[in-house]
Amino acid sequence: MAAYLIRRLWQMIPTLLGVVLLVFFLFKYFGGDPAEILGGLNASPQQIEAIRDQLGLNRPVWEQLLIFLKQIVTFDWGRSWATNEAVSNLFATRLPATLTVMVPILVLEVVLAIPLALLVAYKRGSLTDRSIMVVSTVALSISLLVYVIVAQYLFAFQLGWFPVQGWSNSFWTNLTTYSVLPVLVVTAVALAPQTRLYRSFFLDEIGQDYVRTARAKGLTEKTILLKHVLRNAMIPILTNVAVQLPGIFVGSFLIEVFFSIPGLGREVLLAVNRSDYPVIQAVTIYLAVLTMFVNLLTDVLYKLVDPRVVLK
Repeated sequence: MAAYLIRRLWQMIPTLLGVVLLVFFLFKYFGGDPAEILGGLNASPQQIEAIRDQLGLNRPVWEQLLIFLKQIVTFDWGRSWATNEAVSNLFATRLPATLTVMVPILVLEVVLAIPLALLVAYKRGSLTDRSIMVVSTVALSISLLVYVIVAQYLFAFQLGWFPVQGWSNSFWTNLTTYSVLPVLVVTAVALAPQTRLYRSFFLDEIGQDYVRTARAKGLTEKTILLKHVLRNAMIPILTNVAVQLPGIFVGSFLIEVFFSIPGLGREVLLAVNRSDYPVIQAVTIYLAVLTMFVNLLTDVLYKLVDPRVVLK
């Protein structure tokens, strides 16, 4: 296991280097001139040249690349061009709000979708199965914005159960008060596709020969489903969760805007609108790193879920 982890970590280096080079040259040659963006339409050529010199854009490309690599290694991305706030401080102050929303969404999706999908797979072809599949199909056809508007109108304005927006310095208050409605909305939206997907995973396993053998041996359906089918289906489920995690992180950006949550996602969208390159570059690189480590963790979990898996 240790040798596998070391080898995988070593293999991440060229992958990360490729991402860094791609991000650097995309922003360098296709993102527009930062000096002209910061100077505005009324800036004189002298002012634009002064901004370019201040940002180091007049330096050779290789020197700018070395500075970019140093920023990644030292976690020092300088300051936001729009707000003059240190990018490291922006991450430190906004990321907790994003995690307060994102982590419960991920946990609830997995915890609720797996037993629901297992139930409909067990009752395949029944009224329960068909009803849940019809509801899931209808739910997939509705935009997230519709769910947000209906939830805010019904549960916030009409019933007054949750606040529409707001945030505090207390983690517990944020978790139990301000993040409840956005978490419930996103979880309800995500349950439809996850239930359909996990149901297909379980049905694939139920149709295998080992399930018929287990039934012939007299094992109960509960034992077969929980001890054999669920365990074997966890491999594709873990793969789906690993692929889904960065998507949840990006998806939380919209939720933060809809519910005015002062998280990292809202800052990223503001940075895109302002062409605030330091913030966008930092988020892009760190999201790539997160994706690579999630994939590594998923491979390790494969071994824990199924000892037959051999890590090479």
